[in-house]
Amino acid sequence: MTRANVLQEVRRMRFEELYTRRQRRELTMVDAAEMLGVTERTFRRWSTRYEAEGVEGLEDRRLGRASARAVPVDEVLRMVTLYETQYRGWSVKHFHEHWHAEHGGTHSYTWTKNRLQAAGQVARAPRRGAHRKKRPRKPLPGMMLHQDGSTHEWVPGCQWDLIVTMDDATSELYSAFFVEEEGTMSSFQGLREVIETQGLFSSLYTDRGSHYWHTEAAGGKVDKTQLTQVHRALRQLGITLIPAYSPEARGRSERVFRTLQDRLPKELAQAGITDMTTANQVLRDRFVPAYNRRFAVPATDPGTAFVPWIGTNLAAILCVHEERIVANDNTVRYQGKSLQIPPNQHRFHYVKVTVRVHEYPDGTLAVFHGPRCLARYQGDGRVIESSDAHSSRRGPTRGADDRPIGAPRPIVREKVSARS
Repeated sequence: MTRANVLQEVRRMRFEELYTRRQRRELTMVDAAEMLGVTERTFRRWSTRYEAEGVEGLEDRRLGRASARAVPVDEVLRMVTLYETQYRGWSVKHFHEHWHAEHGGTHSYTWTKNRLQAAGQVARAPRRGAHRKKRPRKPLPGMMLHQDGSTHEWVPGCQWDLIVTMDDATSELYSAFFVEEEGTMSSFQGLREVIETQGLFSSLYTDRGSHYWHTEAAGGKVDKTQLTQVHRALRQLGITLIPAYSPEARGRSERVFRTLQDRLPKELAQAGITDMTTANQVLRDRFVPAYNRRFAVPATDPGTAFVPWIGTNLAAILCVHEERIVANDNTVRYQGKSLQIPPNQHRFHYVKVTVRVHEYPDGTLAVFHGPRCLARYQGDGRVIESSDAHSSRRGPTRGADDRPIGAPRPIVREKVSARS
């Protein structure tokens, strides 16, 4: 029984009681109407119908009659069929946007939700839990950014990690891309994309993953003195790294990933995308701009906290730095690879010298002695470029007397002048 039918039954029983008392002259017509909550004219009209037709005269004749403003049944059926055949499993809000943009839908979100729920296509959301107070957003873009990764089956049969860097003040996504596994290099890639397009920011809010923080025990406090590669790079750039100690503390980024996990796989499936390269291109060129238009909010204060990056060597900061000692054959061992330092005109050799190996997100390597790059290498250790390309092209460096390095100096006899 519907709520309208229940109310009608209650009204009927109440009217019969007051009508009986009115007939016994215990109440006047005005008193009975006031107790029933209607006007005297309405009570008189109901009394006339009750005397003429009995209980049936009190029924509301509007019940069961279709509203003149109701949407035609055929239109409702078309909308439900579209959802069932092409968008099954999509959230109502996501479907509603596509229905309006691509299929000419005109009705409201609430109407769409109610019709889909009535048709059994969408389940009603559970009742919300206890009230929680949301942390206020930062007032300016660039004051605090979130970076996190989410492992999910973004395309059928493939578990990829989605790395997202977003702004706390606006929820705008500055960087988003797929990788095989989240780690130090993916963090560097996201940071570089943000700094190159937006500028330097004030702080970064992350979980306690091992590529961000060192912790003595799992789930314990972070060690702010033993820096990871990411922490070292951020400190070098003047950016504060902030640890989060619970998923609730990262609620803003967690809600973003919940939306992405719901919408992005459906968008990729609808476009027929199954490989990571194409998925990253669609993510960058189409999905992220549309997401920001839909979900980004304006900051509470005008202006920005981003500072333009004016340096020229950002890649040398956002990479792995490891110190090594050069072996007797002028090679450096790194990750199972032997990096040969080419000869150059500035120094005979670098044996026993402490150098610094840089590993970049694209897989290439470089060896530095102080601020000077001695050589760059491919991922397998082959030399790409040396610091003295001219010397490396013409072979081993020779001295002024054209002798190989390390050869004994020839004896030079002085010419005796004729005058002596």
